Amino acid sequence: MKVCRVEEMRKLDKTASERFGIKEELLMENAGEASYFAILKELKDTKKRFVICCGGGNNGGDGFVVARKLFSNNAKVKVFILGDPDKYAGAARMNLNIIKKLSIPIKRVESEKEIKHELFHSDVVVDAIFGTGLSREVGGIYKQVIDLINESREKGKQVVSLDIPSGVSGDTAQIMGTAVRADFTITFGLPKLGNVLYPGYEHGGKLYITHISFPPSLYSSEELLCQINEPISLPKRERTGHKGSFGDVLFIAGAKSYFGAPFLSAHSFLKAGGGYSRLAAPESIVPFIASLGPEIVFVPQKETEQGSISFANLQSLLQLAEKVDMLVIGPGLSLNEETQRVVLEIVEKVEKPILIDGDGITAISKDKNILKKRKAETIITPHPGEMQRITGVSIPEINKNKIDILQNTCSELNSIIVLKGAHSLIGFPDKKVYINMTGNPGMATAGSGDVLTGTISAMFGIGFSIPEAVRMGVFLHGLAGDIAAKQKGEDGITAVDISEFLPEAIKMLRESTEKLPSYYEII
Repeated sequence: MKVCRVEEMRKLDKTASERFGIKEELLMENAGEASYFAILKELKDTKKRFVICCGGGNNGGDGFVVARKLFSNNAKVKVFILGDPDKYAGAARMNLNIIKKLSIPIKRVESEKEIKHELFHSDVVVDAIFGTGLSREVGGIYKQVIDLINESREKGKQVVSLDIPSGVSGDTAQIMGTAVRADFTITFGLPKLGNVLYPGYEHGGKLYITHISFPPSLYSSEELLCQINEPISLPKRERTGHKGSFGDVLFIAGAKSYFGAPFLSAHSFLKAGGGYSRLAAPESIVPFIASLGPEIVFVPQKETEQGSISFANLQSLLQLAEKVDMLVIGPGLSLNEETQRVVLEIVEKVEKPILIDGDGITAISKDKNILKKRKAETIITPHPGEMQRITGVSIPEINKNKIDILQNTCSELNSIIVLKGAHSLIGFPDKKVYINMTGNPGMATAGSGDVLTGTISAMFGIGFSIPEAVRMGVFLHGLAGDIAAKQKGEDGITAVDISEFLPEAIKMLRESTEKLPSYYEII
């Protein structure tokens, strides 16, 4: 499913009208009708008291259509307009005139007192205030009404948002001062970035999508670079395969006092179906890790005085790199200057796919030109703090403008980047971005990213291309975390739990995609 920016949605509407003859009036009618059916599906019965809050633009016009559909099916409907009713134009004006003739009660709201009682004594509130047209912080009567809608929801009223919860930025998903919290949202044409990225996503409730009669060629256009990360069918495991058939990966990881990161990375590779897991770690910590993961093949490394991997290992590591399919470098590696030099030399000289994580990201942040020159594929898996090191952009700015910053960085560095977080983003050098919907806040725990590195490398080992392996690794890592949260609760998840539930996540995907969680429904 493609995901669009607000301006891209406007262009789709324009193309639908000019090329296909699907005029604004028909698009608004389709949006309102699909919203009615979603409401009917959720509520089962529309013979309830509805308060419909309409803003001054086309989102308000969508609300008028919903009001008409509900009214014609015996609902008790009242429409409240925020703004000047005389400013409606086009299809919105047409639909306002229709509901006036139907004798649906309509009132302009100029103070919160005029709507508070109606909201608190309704059954359902329909939010048609801003849609994607919001461009500044919410204030005045709009803020007052949105806050009242949220208060009514706390009192047990159901809240429905049309297109996007009012107050959420359609492009950044940021909350513009305040925002409606909906039980479900019906979005039109395609989901907007604000529907699927945090924090906007958590304001929308269940997400319905209606294509409002767009042809598939329009809503599946290659010009739309963002989309939801849907699962890909897993390759069948060869019956005559051996451990080398399912990937031979070298993990360069670990330092004194950092046992967990190298273990979780190398072990999760095996838990996710990888074949041959080699771990190059400082020799003094190898016995401890071996007691946890005897299946791992260890390559003990000479150490610096601080207990990290010494530069003296470089040539042997380069030789070993020639024998494997892929490298993972960085988990728990330390910030020792000598060890950081090892990272830079390996990334520059090894012509194999490399995944860089953790302390490896700090190293390559000092000389990003190395990434630009690489011919083999490079994967980087930063959290926002590490993304700040790579880009020089502050964490608040990254959080406000994730997509643009990710696209530009992937293109500049010729790398695949997984920006970790709630609904992790997977960016590619051609500026395509996949938005991952699996995962939960409980996964924000030490070692979770190390499990991700192992999962991604395992997906490459079992037969996916590097781009597919990254997408599937992120999807399965999040799914394993969701299974763990379901069984243990979000507050009790550890990285070990995520790793241990990887086989169950893979089994779920192999058996039937119908068992997978659903993050949206097309109506």
